[in-house]
Amino acid sequence: MDARDKHLWWESDQDPETMRFLNDSKPATWDDIENVMVPRVAALSDAASGRGLWEMADRESGEYLGWIMVRHYRFDRSDREPDNLELGWRLKRSHWNRGLTTEAARAIIEVLQRNPTIRVFSAMADPRNLASIGVMKKLGMRYVGERVHIVGERRYPAAYYEMPSPGFGGD
Repeated sequence: MDARDKHLWWESDQDPETMRFLNDSKPATWDDIENVMVPRVAALSDAASGRGLWEMADRESGEYLGWIMVRHYRFDRSDREPDNLELGWRLKRSHWNRGLTTEAARAIIEVLQRNPTIRVFSAMADPRNLASIGVMKKLGMRYVGERVHIVGERRYPAAYYEMPSPGFGGD
């Protein structure tokens, strides 16, 4: 996905329940999408390596369901970890509790684990976000500890999970 999909990102972020653990239930504004999301997605994306936002769509209808993010852990900091791919997700509430996020993330990991330079896959979530933590566990990730997650000016505690990449150091 890229800036041409910003209307879909905005649509996903209008449900206060979807935004509960991300933005204190405040829907994203169009200004947030234009001035925060579009530049962040451009900065983290590299299609050749699989980093960026992967669209989730219904196989039959093509309906947009949400996205899976893949980026280097701490991608925008000097201490980023290029051998650690962090996953994140946003799924429209009308499609929750169907295993779609787990299915999509698992398929992405299956493709990206072929890269022998990827040591681990990781994910973070608000410790109260049991649904996202459940996805992490279903993917085979294990709890490592609490980290500080930084989004813009906002800092909050997050449960950090990771799993080794089976392809790390391989041929």
